[in-house]
Amino acid sequence: MAALITLTPNPALDLATTTDRLQPTHKLRCGPVQRFAGGGGINVARVLHRLGADVQAWALAGGAAGAQIVQLLAGEGVAVQPWPLAGDTRENFSVLETATAQEYRFVLPGPTVQPPEWQAVLDGLAVLPQAALPRWLVASGSLPPGVPDDFYARVARALAARGVRVALDTSGAALSAALQAGVALVKPSLRELRELVQQPLAEPVAWCQAARSLVRSGAAEAVALSAGEQGAVLATRDGVWQAPALPVPAASGTTGAGDCFLAVLLWSLDRGLPPPDALRWGTAAGAAALLAPGTSLAQAADVQRLVAQVPPPTLVPLNG
Repeated sequence: MAALITLTPNPALDLATTTDRLQPTHKLRCGPVQRFAGGGGINVARVLHRLGADVQAWALAGGAAGAQIVQLLAGEGVAVQPWPLAGDTRENFSVLETATAQEYRFVLPGPTVQPPEWQAVLDGLAVLPQAALPRWLVASGSLPPGVPDDFYARVARALAARGVRVALDTSGAALSAALQAGVALVKPSLRELRELVQQPLAEPVAWCQAARSLVRSGAAEAVALSAGEQGAVLATRDGVWQAPALPVPAASGTTGAGDCFLAVLLWSLDRGLPPPDALRWGTAAGAAALLAPGTSLAQAADVQRLVAQVPPPTLVPLNG
């Protein structure tokens, strides 16, 4: 079994195109369409594979779109474990308005998953022999209709008991439930962190305090906050570090930047890098994602080039 597993309950066939300007009621002439295997955990797996990591992508997949996702992953050389669905895997699409460089992302809900279908994934994790367990499992993305809010929490509890570290990237009720179970790493966006702690978090120092509070509560051993153009934060028991974003224009859109950030941050931590260095690598990956259209995601060469441009993260002094 792979050293790293990503789990995507709600993958998507991502379609990306361009148009000059979005206007209501008009026929909008678009550029060529690009197709990518998408969804949080799948994106993480694709980037980890580019870095040479031993990774396998687990995903619930059904219908023509699900089959195409499996084919696209295989074409990239990413090992994949599909879990069959009776329903059709969703398709998402993004449109880049070339006149303004604004990106519009349309995200569909996904098929309704039946209890035996999502339970099969939990059972599959449960029967992995101890010698085949991964070091990390990345549980990432939204939950499709029919999957209970505590699905990721169940995953976290079961794997923590067997010594597997769980990294989490989700939102809403699924995020809250999983943090009650406790995870090794959680990566909320600034919006998701605000919703989680029910505070405005208007200033960077407030972000850092909120991230540290999750660590101190035992909800997560580490909290990685991605805040787009405002940079990123990593909180652990040893401190809270803040890194500025690189000034890379998002001319091709921002889809997948958070997934790239998480993938390379986790890759760095798994290699034993200290938190500030891992944050530098993650920040470079988020910037590298902006250089590619659609969900092409960050390329390893761009990450390695940009990391040298990320200033050493600042240790944030916090009271209390």
